[in-house]
Amino acid sequence: MGENVKEILFMTGGCRSGKSSFALDYANRHFIKKVYLATSLALDDEMEERIKRHREQRGSDWITVEEAKKVSQAVSSMSEDIDVILLDCLTMWISNLLLEGQGQEGIFQEIESLIETIKEAPQSIIIVSNEVGSGVVPDNTISRMFRDIVGIANQRIAACSDTVVLTVAGLSNVIKGRLR
Repeated sequence: MGENVKEILFMTGGCRSGKSSFALDYANRHFIKKVYLATSLALDDEMEERIKRHREQRGSDWITVEEAKKVSQAVSSMSEDIDVILLDCLTMWISNLLLEGQGQEGIFQEIESLIETIKEAPQSIIIVSNEVGSGVVPDNTISRMFRDIVGIANQRIAACSDTVVLTVAGLSNVIKGRLR
């Protein structure tokens, strides 16, 4: 535990596939000083309850940092004595940027900035993202734009990751690299 070997892990899968649980379990098994970087916004009572439940499930040995938009800056500002940063999730972050009014070009610049930041970070990074391209083509422009941006972001993050894990129906499959 806490072996100080930097790794970049990318966990993807559909909604409720088990990817976040897998990422948490992995971090708990391999790291001591852990930061959970949450990108969700509590915009209604149901989401507020979800966030509360997730905090309780993580336990007191996690530091929680909530940042909905300036994710690269949040990662780069972490203390060097942190072992791992678990970013959950990329799709919520992209949604926040899109709904804020950022266009595709601005979001792609943010994604590239995040990639450079995670490459340079001294900590291990675990990134969770939804696989959104396996369903039907959305019926409106903003949904199609969101799907396309997330698909490209997932490809870019997977390319720079040491390990990529796809979770389907609670089963996690390594599709790039290997887990320790």
